[in-house]
Amino acid sequence: MRRAGTWALAALGGMAASVARAQDAAPPVRGEPHPWQLWHQAPATPVMEMMDGFHHLLLWIMVAIVVLVIALLAFVIVRFNARRNPTPSRTSHNTLIEVVWTVVPVIILVVIAVPSFRLLYFSDRSPDAEMTIKVTGRQWYWDYEYPDQGGFTFSSIMIPPEDIKPGQRRLLEVDNHVVVPVDTNIRVLVTGGDVIHSWAVPAMGVKHDAIPGRINETWMRVERPGIYYGQCSQVCGVNHGYMPVEVEAVPKDRFAQWAAAKKQAMLDGRTAAHTEVAEHAEGRQTIE
Repeated sequence: MRRAGTWALAALGGMAASVARAQDAAPPVRGEPHPWQLWHQAPATPVMEMMDGFHHLLLWIMVAIVVLVIALLAFVIVRFNARRNPTPSRTSHNTLIEVVWTVVPVIILVVIAVPSFRLLYFSDRSPDAEMTIKVTGRQWYWDYEYPDQGGFTFSSIMIPPEDIKPGQRRLLEVDNHVVVPVDTNIRVLVTGGDVIHSWAVPAMGVKHDAIPGRINETWMRVERPGIYYGQCSQVCGVNHGYMPVEVEAVPKDRFAQWAAAKKQAMLDGRTAAHTEVAEHAEGRQTIE
């Protein structure tokens, strides 16, 4: 018995190690469309999870309505055809039926309205945001700003198809992608720099218009590390189809390192620019 127990423990340990190795070797989560895909992308945020649940609720309501209508049509065709009902009824009113077909749609609309309003309220904004990202849509790329991490900014431009490397996604990869920490309430401020754009990431349930002169607010809380893709969802000009969004969700410690490196690079760039300006001014004074 003792030997059997030892073998069982060893087998369980080997299985656990195999599972751990499989998890370590598993590819990162990618929020992207797939060939022949049905339904939505796998939800990565609480907002998208609620949207997905609301979608399934509407689906079953529509299925029930379609089945009911088909059943009623079949009943009428079979029961009230000319052969089985040669003398049709001349009844013009039926109080019970009229009450039913008025009350039932109202009940259905109430069932839809309650989770709909909850979803609208929940997706509007986060009252306890832990950080902020500002998104500015431009023709035809995105500008990003991290005001809580030193205010560094960068532009995100699509990688041309001829420069795509193996493993990269055509029309979805960018030169500088957004990086966010997981399990963090992130306020997203969206605006436009020229015309109306729309910043959309399907797996996160985010789609907000970027309107010049106006700031729209939304939020997200990414629950799984990975790379998530989106695109501009507002027709904004000739290169509208070349404004992808790439968001990478990483652990908080990795995000802190990335933000510190970005902030330092911005400071180094400003220092170099000031030095160049000072040298230019000094040289000009020497000539004069």
